[in-house]
Amino acid sequence: MKFLVRHSLVVVLFLASMAQGPGQEWTRFRGPNGSGLSAAKTIPTKWTEQDFNWKIALPGAGHSSPVLWGDKIFLTSGDDQTNQLWVLCVSASQARILWQKAFPLKPYHKNGFNSVASGTPAVDEQRVYVCWSVPACLTLMALDHAGNLVWDKDLGPYVAQHGGGASPIVFQDQVILANDQDRQSSLIAVDAATGQTRWKTPRTATRASYATPCVYQPKDGRLALIFASQAHGVYGVEPENGKVLWELADAFDKRVVSSPVVAGGLIIAACGAGEGGNYLVAVRPGEPTTHQKAELAYTIHKSAPYVPTSVCLGKLLFLWADDGVVSCVQAASGEVTWQERLGKHFFSSPVCVDGRLFCVSTSGDVVVIQASDQFKLLANNPLGETTHSTPAVADGRMYIHTSKHLVSIGGRAEVSP
Repeated sequence: MKFLVRHSLVVVLFLASMAQGPGQEWTRFRGPNGSGLSAAKTIPTKWTEQDFNWKIALPGAGHSSPVLWGDKIFLTSGDDQTNQLWVLCVSASQARILWQKAFPLKPYHKNGFNSVASGTPAVDEQRVYVCWSVPACLTLMALDHAGNLVWDKDLGPYVAQHGGGASPIVFQDQVILANDQDRQSSLIAVDAATGQTRWKTPRTATRASYATPCVYQPKDGRLALIFASQAHGVYGVEPENGKVLWELADAFDKRVVSSPVVAGGLIIAACGAGEGGNYLVAVRPGEPTTHQKAELAYTIHKSAPYVPTSVCLGKLLFLWADDGVVSCVQAASGEVTWQERLGKHFFSSPVCVDGRLFCVSTSGDVVVIQASDQFKLLANNPLGETTHSTPAVADGRMYIHTSKHLVSIGGRAEVSP
């Protein structure tokens, strides 16, 4: 009986967190539950720099995505020359930096495409949570909305060939992080108010993975945090104690960079490598209450993404590959409906806004296509600057972190796709 009451409370809290106000709808990487979905009606399809609400110069460079709570935008930026990482708070309405905090870093080797500011923060009503790494330590930190340090936590050494890039999430009153690296990997949950460890689940190490977890709530089953890594494939974890509920351990033979997403009753995740061989899997989750094991529903090898995370809209699943090949497939079966090459390179993940997909190329072009079973290229909006980050959408506006600027677009009048 106690379990049923607690389980019902968890579901209520989860659904409440998904029904936040319009200014608070982008509180983690890829927005609500990592889905990349927004119903905003005021984001234009085509624009030029003259249509920007504003464009703010940042004190360094970075690839993290913005997150928002109310009028406040939080993001990170870094400088490999002075070896600093900044946590910034920007007022969306005033178009200015409210505060910025600098943290010193020791120089270290990482992939040339990576940055000291690659991990996206997470935010709730009281605090913003930031994660970054150097070989000596992986740091998880909380600041209040005024920029005051609330707590910081040294999670031990961080070893990864390409450097860091993990992004935390907030679930109920816990901050959840996948500390997945080349060795000594783990999952960790800490108290959001104090930083005290609630639970820690050791994980096998292979190659560092960078997937941000999401939440899966089946209609008649047990809620689970969803993680993905090369060592453990796709798996579900009990939020209260970190216990692994189910696992499809042999799902991947390569590194996991893109994040898992929920597509109906399936979990979509992918793996890959710089030299190719990427593939995507659809996993039917396990259900511990009925002893049902996780199963592989289908695999997609052709033009699967490595870095970009996929988007599911209704019955359609959209894959945006690193080389610019976009695929529309049936989410339930993996059957390809259409596939088109856009001829650009992408590290950004697509977001779906009011029936349109927006994705930013590494050269800074925001490509917009129709999110339907018919391919249609709608626009190509140049930002004029290298961009690896994923757009955020909140309060009817889109925010894009280019390499050295933060840009605001939209919110002025209703548009139609």
